[in-house]
Amino acid sequence: MKIAAATTRFEAWLGRHITLLPEDLDLKHRQMRESPFLFLRATFYRWAQVWSEVCPDVALAPAALAVGDLHVENFGTWRDSEGRLVWGINDFDEAWWLPYTIDLLRLAVSVNLASRESRLAIRPDQAAEAILEGYAKAIEAGGRPLVLAEAHPALHEMAAYRLKDPQRFWQKLDSLAPLETDAVPPSAVKAMRRMMPGPELPLRISHRVAGMGSLGRERFVAVADWQGGRLAREAKAAAPSACVWALREKETGEVLYQTILDRSIRCPDPYVRLKGRWIVRRLAPDCARIELSALPADSDAIRLLHAMGWETANIHLGTLEARSIRRDLSRRPPQWLPRAAARMAEAVAEDWERWRAG
Repeated sequence: MKIAAATTRFEAWLGRHITLLPEDLDLKHRQMRESPFLFLRATFYRWAQVWSEVCPDVALAPAALAVGDLHVENFGTWRDSEGRLVWGINDFDEAWWLPYTIDLLRLAVSVNLASRESRLAIRPDQAAEAILEGYAKAIEAGGRPLVLAEAHPALHEMAAYRLKDPQRFWQKLDSLAPLETDAVPPSAVKAMRRMMPGPELPLRISHRVAGMGSLGRERFVAVADWQGGRLAREAKAAAPSACVWALREKETGEVLYQTILDRSIRCPDPYVRLKGRWIVRRLAPDCARIELSALPADSDAIRLLHAMGWETANIHLGTLEARSIRRDLSRRPPQWLPRAAARMAEAVAEDWERWRAG
């Protein structure tokens, strides 16, 4: 199946589960033309179709509840229940039971493509080595959340680089046009209210355009004033993983977002919950995804990717025993990850060329 046909069929399937917004889908399709890296972020459904064919040796591995749509811009910060700044994976839209290797491979492929576009200054083989080293060390340690400041000062410095201008954050939300009450699904309003400190706070609700893989879904943000400050909550439409479509196109499946959050080794964000058919989260200057462009120019890519590998292990250890992972890793040949990532990166680039030509 060609990429254009796969996109049409996937979006038709997705549209049977949630409301899709044509203008946002058009924007997504245009952005998919801009670069292979953005194309990768937008097309996990295509990855789910082809990755096991391109890299069959990598796909033969024990299964875990995996992130699926993992890439270098699927990491960010949040505050845990003690107010500590935590760093880690912050989007689980595509969570599904998969060979654990899918997350390592997709993360390495994203670095491969990002380095080609000068988004990260690192060789793909070095990146794969750093990811695997961080992953293996976390497996040996039994995992541990990445609480910043005391334990991870370098990572804290990278994360804090983008937190210096909260005024710009609120100005961006203020620039969104407010919606009339009847333009917002009542279930979305209810979900966001339930995550506010008071159920009767006046809310200013807007449509928010964000992300790549989820672009096209309904996404709302509610802003409120509370005790001298401002609050924001986002509600994004939840849907089954694209893996369900890739494996059995005419069927549906469970949304595993909350399951993977609850079972992973992490200091959870108390304001991220699956509420009915909505994924609700707190938005704040210190609680958001970190884009590569937001990192300081002298950021340590090796250390960052090592931490990404570690955090990936934190997710897998929630549903897969460490000994199973160690046994499988020990049987893999040297350079298995960079070689597989190079093959898969070429497959993504070829699909991107077809999409751009079309």
